[in-house]
Amino acid sequence: MQTNVLGYPRIGSQRELKKACEAYWAGKMSLEKLQLTARQLRRQNWETLQQAGIDLIPSNDFSLYDQVLDMCLMTGVIPARFQLLMASLASAGSPELYFAMARGYQKNGMDITAMEMTKWFDTNYHYLVPEFDASQQFRVLSAKCVDEFKEAQSLGIHTKPVLLGPVSFLLLGKIKDAGLHPATLLDQLLPVYIQLLQQLQQAGATWVQLDEPCLVLDLTPEQQEFYHHVYTKINTALPSLQILLATYFGSLQENTALALRLPVQALHIDLVRAPEQLDAVLQQLPADKQLSLGVVNGRNIWKNDYAQSLQLVTKAVAAIGAQRVMLAPSCSLLHTPYDLALEKDEQALPSQIKGWMAFARQKVQELSELKDILNGHEALLEANRKSLYEKSTASIVHKPAVKERVAALTAADAMRRHPFPVRQQLQEKVLQLPLFPTTTIGSFPQTAEIRKLRADLKKGSITPAEYDAAIRRAIRDAVQWQESLRLDVLVHGEFERNDMVEYFGEQLEGFVFTQNGWVQSYGSRCVKPPVIYGDVERSRPMTVQWSRYAQSLTHKPMKGMLTGPVTILQWSFVRDDQPRANTALQIALAIRDEVKDLENAGIKVIQVDEPAIREGLPLRKAQWAAYLDWAVKAFRVSVSCVKDETQIHTHMCYSEFNDIIDHIAAMDADVITIETSRSQMELLEAFAAFRYPNEIGPGVYDIHSPRVPTVQEMTALLEKAAQLLPARNLWVNPDCGLKTRKWPETEQALRNMVAAAGRCADMQMCGCADDEKR
Repeated sequence: MQTNVLGYPRIGSQRELKKACEAYWAGKMSLEKLQLTARQLRRQNWETLQQAGIDLIPSNDFSLYDQVLDMCLMTGVIPARFQLLMASLASAGSPELYFAMARGYQKNGMDITAMEMTKWFDTNYHYLVPEFDASQQFRVLSAKCVDEFKEAQSLGIHTKPVLLGPVSFLLLGKIKDAGLHPATLLDQLLPVYIQLLQQLQQAGATWVQLDEPCLVLDLTPEQQEFYHHVYTKINTALPSLQILLATYFGSLQENTALALRLPVQALHIDLVRAPEQLDAVLQQLPADKQLSLGVVNGRNIWKNDYAQSLQLVTKAVAAIGAQRVMLAPSCSLLHTPYDLALEKDEQALPSQIKGWMAFARQKVQELSELKDILNGHEALLEANRKSLYEKSTASIVHKPAVKERVAALTAADAMRRHPFPVRQQLQEKVLQLPLFPTTTIGSFPQTAEIRKLRADLKKGSITPAEYDAAIRRAIRDAVQWQESLRLDVLVHGEFERNDMVEYFGEQLEGFVFTQNGWVQSYGSRCVKPPVIYGDVERSRPMTVQWSRYAQSLTHKPMKGMLTGPVTILQWSFVRDDQPRANTALQIALAIRDEVKDLENAGIKVIQVDEPAIREGLPLRKAQWAAYLDWAVKAFRVSVSCVKDETQIHTHMCYSEFNDIIDHIAAMDADVITIETSRSQMELLEAFAAFRYPNEIGPGVYDIHSPRVPTVQEMTALLEKAAQLLPARNLWVNPDCGLKTRKWPETEQALRNMVAAAGRCADMQMCGCADDEKR
């Protein structure tokens, strides 16, 4: 029985890749040094898996920014706007082109927007969206997958190259020309994939993993036929190359027969998310195929339940024999932190709770232990049972008062006092805002000095009083700065916050934290998710002192800034012993208490961010309604305690809203701010078609790129928005928070944004805009 790992974390146990990339972008590190860092990280990963005895070790799962962007370079999928830049470079595979596609490019007389970014299925990872148009010419621009296979080979490690499969690559992209048929693109793309696979075979690869996660989605008959067509052609061209087709994040369901008919040598299925699919797969599995069983959770940090996993494994072994079975994580371990052994702070992560956990390195060990148990090492199973029992009975996990409060919730607890039209009139009277009011999403640049303050407080180098005084100075400066920019609704800047979820988790009961539990969100952006181990409650106010102080410095409205219950849930490692809906409502009640305290402190605008609502959707539409019912309820419970005059905002980023717009409206936020700049306001069309009744702030510039958009560019976007929605309901804001940006680019971008808002307001006042939309 072989062990198989689909992918491994790539940022480094100490975020070495993040630091190297950011130093390279800032001109403080050479390309050679960046490449050296990348080689060192790849070697560490390969040697870790080799030493753990893993049979199928992945290569090409490493990326400097994103694996889908890597695939774009390997297949020549370069958006037309980057062609001039590519022509000016010595090599089409240049890192300058690669990073420009990811981050945008604004130098040498060029001003190019970055590729669109969106969520990777229902995870908190973001990928760059491939763009296909009629001028697309597929060709091998980069042989990264071959180069990294050879690199491992030179170290004496035989790997299994991993590539995103051609059908999922196409389906996850955007076709920019309406008349362009996906089948035509696929026929043009396929020879390039075959060329890469031939190069891998010539280099000595025996197994290649092709990831086709779209097989767990609802597919049209045409899309199902794509799979049959593509894999038949690959098999014809490379009959002796062993292909492991990897599916994950859900069940194959009606695509089971299709996946099993494909001419590949092995199929991987996710038995963490969908253990029920095993019976159907075993019944239909052809005699010439191996089966990779994803029994170790690749997306959470809790110990594997060996007894549960062994039930699945022994069933498969009884049906098809041990030699045809592989043991694997459910998906790539990209979504888990590196190594639990690095957690040494007993106060932050008590040993009792740590004993219930497993990070990537431990999950690899779990594969080996499962194999050992099958070979007779029963003591490992007994130790696992004992640990899980201790967790299930621990008093620190269960709090009866919290459970009772959730059980006592009524429909009235999730309803505002009056409908939006009534609230809008009252809020306009109280806030006295102009047309196209300007605001930001919450955070301002987190400088090295601000980060050092928090570090010094943790180390005890400064007192809490000294820390508070320094944060107050930063807030005062930010308020004065915003007033000088003539922003309409201000924020305090969130200088006291390390992360929009971690900050709240640190102050809520039922959470613990890691020192090194970093995972990649996108590019060099890493997050350290809190761990929800037990019932959640708020014991004291979390943000009120900072918002109250900020409001005391200005006559303009100051937003209270909170993270919503669904986002806290989605962006944490969540307990696995009760339904997620129950945990979400526990968090919602904690946020509700904070919202009420903010209102009582005189805060008239309160933003409860829910960027993760969309990513929490089940991958199958049949399961959406149940999820959206409890997710929307959790948001409404958190905010429905306020008066009509108090304006509730929410923020969502990098989401497609068309198919859930009715539920977005059901959240009944007075104002929603969304990402729209990279899509050139395309996302706004869903709100227009729905006749979205509440107010909306379409993001007018991309904060994930360092480029500064012009006044004209943002004015054009706002004019497009005003053609779709009433000007009375439009706000002007960036796409997202500004925490990761630098102050100079932030100031210039916001100045331009305020100027663009002023232009649009003037046009509305003088009647230059469409009368029907005024």
